[in-house]
Amino acid sequence: MGKTLAEKILTKKSAGEAYAGDIVISRVDLAFVQDTTGPLTVRQFQAGKFKKLANPQKTVLFFDHAAPSPNRQLSNDHKLLRQFAKDMGCLKYDVGSGVCHQIVAEALAKPGDVVVGSDSHTVTAGALGAFATGMGSSDVAIVFALGKTWLRVPESIKINITGKFGASVGAKDLVLYLIGSIGADGATYKALEFGGEGLANLTMSDRFTIANMAVEAGAKVGLFPSDKITQEYLKAQGREKDFQPLSADKDAIYEKTIDIDLGAIEPMVAKPHQVDNVAKARELKGTKIQQVFIGTCTNGRREDLAIAAKILKGKKRHPDTRLIVAPASPKVLLEAIAAGYIKTLLEAGAIILPPGCGACLGLHQGVLGDGESCLSTANRNFKGRMGNPEAFIYLSSPATAAASAIAGEITDPGEVL
Repeated sequence: MGKTLAEKILTKKSAGEAYAGDIVISRVDLAFVQDTTGPLTVRQFQAGKFKKLANPQKTVLFFDHAAPSPNRQLSNDHKLLRQFAKDMGCLKYDVGSGVCHQIVAEALAKPGDVVVGSDSHTVTAGALGAFATGMGSSDVAIVFALGKTWLRVPESIKINITGKFGASVGAKDLVLYLIGSIGADGATYKALEFGGEGLANLTMSDRFTIANMAVEAGAKVGLFPSDKITQEYLKAQGREKDFQPLSADKDAIYEKTIDIDLGAIEPMVAKPHQVDNVAKARELKGTKIQQVFIGTCTNGRREDLAIAAKILKGKKRHPDTRLIVAPASPKVLLEAIAAGYIKTLLEAGAIILPPGCGACLGLHQGVLGDGESCLSTANRNFKGRMGNPEAFIYLSSPATAAASAIAGEITDPGEVL
């Protein structure tokens, strides 16, 4: 019987055959935490009386959510993590290194890996053909110590992609459309596996965006095959040796198949306060916004900044709308500077934040006032997500965000392109 991508990877990493519904003990290739979940992981590791890490060079601590730290308590948590890294000899990406999920994609994860992180958007690495999933801090502490974890092999839903995007439409519009179609719980503990001839028209940046938001439909993982596009991406990162082709078997069994024609999708927006509360951008014209945020692990890559810069070039943000931009990593920032995107964004009135997560979760930077609305390229718009439960968050693509920053209201980017 043929296997899905999830079944193939977990078969390779466990002791026997792995099919949907099975419980397996899987080896873990990469385990990581970030600075808001990491302190609990470390304390649980210490409470378990563990003395060493199973794989120090495959154990990573990231400082990205409170970076730089905005208060004393978080600074002390940072001290705890730094000391743990020194004592245990694990990898550490300190303040300024960028968003954990972007660094995992650039430097650490590879096709066929099992990746766990104490952050739900660990699923981002599924774009590379890795079984990447978020877990609780206590679970990750056990992985730190043992180098393995138990998993229930998820059933898979095949997302069959055809066609190519129209002008001003991108991957964020696709994934918002999908979540709106199946609901925020439409793929709970399933593997969303993306395939079809339309994959040839999705860049790695597109794939990261889509895999990143698989969890917003409840999915355990969002998986893409490892193909020529994956190979070219890894080569560009200086990691071509990490490439291996990986795809599902032709006779793999799926719970169901969903067909999506990229050419039929329009610019989409998720309205407060749920990600599946979607509408077409043009239907929300006239909705005033006080802040636009472009960045995060979903849309903070060079390609995203390029789209925003193209739309904003020679224009200014609306005087009543703040524009905040946060590159996902130093590599992205340097590339955007070299390409002139940062200059363009600054001239348009943007504020450039250091690579990190601050504004996305409202821990610091970009917190909204009561009654204010923000159009964000992030992945979540729950009440209070950006630091104020009395504010409103809309989600969109970088193109829609940039166009809306100019207009001061939600705007279909096709109107300015």
